Amino acid sequence: MNFSPSTIYLHKDALLNNIEFIQRTIGDEVQLSSVVKGNAYGHGIEAFVPMAESCGIRHFSVFSAHEALRVFNVKSPDTHIMIMGYLSEEEIEWAVQNDVSFFVFDTFRLEKAAEKASEIGSTARIHIEVETGMNRTGFDESQFPIVAEIMQRNLEFLRFEGICTHYAGAESIANYFRVTQQIRRFNRAYRWFEKRGLKAEKKHTACSAAMMNFPKTRMDMVRIGILQYGLWPSRETWVAHVNKLKDKTDPLQRVIAWKSTVMDIKKVPSGEFVGYGTSYMAEEDMYVASVPVGYADGYARSLSNQGRVLINGSRMAIAGLVNMSMLLIEVPMGTDVNIGDEVILIGDEGELSISVASFGELSNQLNYELLTRLPSGIPRKIIA
Repeated sequence: MNFSPSTIYLHKDALLNNIEFIQRTIGDEVQLSSVVKGNAYGHGIEAFVPMAESCGIRHFSVFSAHEALRVFNVKSPDTHIMIMGYLSEEEIEWAVQNDVSFFVFDTFRLEKAAEKASEIGSTARIHIEVETGMNRTGFDESQFPIVAEIMQRNLEFLRFEGICTHYAGAESIANYFRVTQQIRRFNRAYRWFEKRGLKAEKKHTACSAAMMNFPKTRMDMVRIGILQYGLWPSRETWVAHVNKLKDKTDPLQRVIAWKSTVMDIKKVPSGEFVGYGTSYMAEEDMYVASVPVGYADGYARSLSNQGRVLINGSRMAIAGLVNMSMLLIEVPMGTDVNIGDEVILIGDEGELSISVASFGELSNQLNYELLTRLPSGIPRKIIA
């Protein structure tokens, strides 16, 4: 039974639409890896992965072994997992045993990958990450010789599945020079290893923004997060794409919706304050509807007195401070709102919408931040 005061709904048809758009953009020869780090950007790994598989996805990227295990427990046998970030020594062994590939960006991990594969009698599927200008993780050019030496010494136990990097701000034209420099450095690194008999099976560098703004980054595989969920990495990326279209229609559809219900309704006389403190005063006789969702549920406290919800086809405002487990809605006199009515926190009703973007802008959060802060304990339900 679902005893949760709110539910997150995932629209399968929207996901399929988004995946088809991405696949048309990259072409049939480029593999799509679905990025599900951050609990599938708040959509829920356990719900999202099987739904994505039903839409044709067979490759998932995560940040850590913890996330990889969650994907592993719900995926189909023919689906592959790639870890892009944290991996302890013990987890390297688990990854090798379970045919999970992973980024390598330091010589310790590279040596351990070969060592664990040798002990198990298997092969570690590695992706060499190179530093091209992000200055976060990745091998510097000066480290290439030792990397090549370790790999050549352990060819029996290391499968050079990929060579990769990550771009520093591909969502903005302001970073154009930096990103194009990164593309050149990456291609130079790929050729360096290839000349030494170490040719990666796949070159992959593109996130959602790079895929859209820099077609040369698509290469053999793209690692797509925010786009598949129906959101753009930046307004600039969205405008650049839509301006190329005749009908100017957004090709993406939002996958997520978040809904709750009216818990109680109370009449407030004119001049009375609502909720904690004195941030909201009733200017006339009114009603407030209480909703059992608060900042503990991922509804930001910064939305106090400015957030919006949809109830019965009307857009209504947050009244007062968002509490830990409750928020109050301003209900004008004469408005038909009753206990048990559906409250849309993110989603559509008729022609009205509470978008993730508007929700994020009001709370001064990025789309990514807002979504990944949605608690994993909120039930996720897949709908058409």
